[in-house]
Amino acid sequence: MTQTLPLPQDIKDISFSDLQLYFQKNKQPAFRAQQIFQALYVQKVKSFQGMSHLPLALRQQLEKDFIFVWPNLEKEQVAKDGTRKFLFRVGNEEYVETVFIPTEKRGTVCLSTQVGCKFACAFCASGLGGWRRNLSCAEIINQILCVQERVAPKPVTHIVFMGIGEPLDNYDNVLKALKLINEKNGLNIAARRITVSTCGLIPEIKRFAQEKMQVELAISLHAAHDTLRSQLMPVNRRYPLEELMLCCRWYAKTTNRQITFEYILLKGINSRPQDAETLARLLKGLLCKVNLIVYNATESFSFSPPSFREVSEFQSCLEKQGILFTLRASRGQDIQGACGQLRQAQKAF
Repeated sequence: MTQTLPLPQDIKDISFSDLQLYFQKNKQPAFRAQQIFQALYVQKVKSFQGMSHLPLALRQQLEKDFIFVWPNLEKEQVAKDGTRKFLFRVGNEEYVETVFIPTEKRGTVCLSTQVGCKFACAFCASGLGGWRRNLSCAEIINQILCVQERVAPKPVTHIVFMGIGEPLDNYDNVLKALKLINEKNGLNIAARRITVSTCGLIPEIKRFAQEKMQVELAISLHAAHDTLRSQLMPVNRRYPLEELMLCCRWYAKTTNRQITFEYILLKGINSRPQDAETLARLLKGLLCKVNLIVYNATESFSFSPPSFREVSEFQSCLEKQGILFTLRASRGQDIQGACGQLRQAQKAF
């Protein structure tokens, strides 16, 4: 039987420390790792041969030991508000979407972590068509590199893992990407400017706390009692609210980090004053804030957003109960680039 050799890793799957070890084993000076990270993450070089500052023999050796894949950008759309959506091909007929959200002081990239999603939240287009596979660390990083190139000179200052897929379901690759994003020799984005969102995978939340990173954690909540949350988010049947909230209180105490709870307001379902009161009771005494998101309509679902008055009443109830909250401004709705609208199919464009 012919033995199958392992496929070479993409160079963007390699940590800085592992690259240093690689050069040490190959009797190359340690500064080569810094040169390569500079080329990858600062100069945005797109091939090993483009690293002209390296000796030719070393470039040839790198081509043998690693692969170097630049992202395949299939299409780009620009919304009226300046939000930009990118369609990337990440495999044979596999696609993900990435969003860049500019403001006066920020440039935020919303990353995808999986091709599709397993968790099938009732209001989210990302789960339509199911789950195909995890993205590699390099495929996650590639989204940022391409967006940086496309939006320059506007800088990328913040990263949110809130695109297609459940980040903590792709834990190892997401963690590797987080470290490369934060690495001073890498993309050098401060941990406090990075947010990881999850639908509430308790074992992975506990594991994430032990990483001792200063990354922000966001929990997709969307309902404050089990019956409704199980209807909206099937993951709640596996990890019900009582267990999730115990985990969140433990996480906040262990890390001393504030948790953000994301709450999409759906008209007539979870947006009434009594819903706000139930939410306030659930979160009372927890180091947290609520990120309110008015539902962004998609043709695939029959939900509708509440009125301005209903949103104001909901906010007022939270304020009276002493719950810290923000109201997220919807961006990129006209290009289906807002929260809950991303999907993995090419026909989505």
